[in-house]
Amino acid sequence: MANRTAVDAHSIHGTNPQYLIEKITRSRIYDSLYWKEECFALTVETLIDKAVELPCIGGVYGNQKPTEFLCLMLKLLQLQPSKDIVLEFIRDPEFKYLRALGAFYLRLTGKSKEIYKYLEPLYADYRKLRERLPTGDFILSHVDEFVDQLLREDRVCGTTLPHLTQRHLLEETSKLEPYVSVLDQLDSGASDASADSCNEAHAR
Repeated sequence: MANRTAVDAHSIHGTNPQYLIEKITRSRIYDSLYWKEECFALTVETLIDKAVELPCIGGVYGNQKPTEFLCLMLKLLQLQPSKDIVLEFIRDPEFKYLRALGAFYLRLTGKSKEIYKYLEPLYADYRKLRERLPTGDFILSHVDEFVDQLLREDRVCGTTLPHLTQRHLLEETSKLEPYVSVLDQLDSGASDASADSCNEAHAR
């Protein structure tokens, strides 16, 4: 299907899913060697194999050359996998770049409530990611940092993100429970363990 969106795909945020990537960037991707050689006949299943081999996250670099990460993102937008498949990407415990790809896709296509619901647990993932900067240089990042960018910033990987309703507004309308950080959960667990130890000591 070359550069066309799947015929049975639904519009996202009122537009063709591929249009969530800016036109000039899409053109760069369509012209890239990686897109022509590696993405042409990909299906959702074979795309997974490419995703686990990704060397880094990032947008465009150097002379506006797209990263493999961004190419696969456009391909996902073209294929529009089911929500269940995207969640499997996000929940995958082994392949961190597959998880990052799924998180980025959900941030581009999902609704605010589900974005918080499924991405916030990734704050507990501290694995290292390589990030390619627009200069072409690499820096060290982490999965939790990437997720934080997706939830807090307007542009990630050279891509303008759709509007995300602020979390406190969703809490005020009872659409989301108040956020409990991983650190709070650990502190709570430690306190419970300490209390249990004290109770056992008194029982003796």
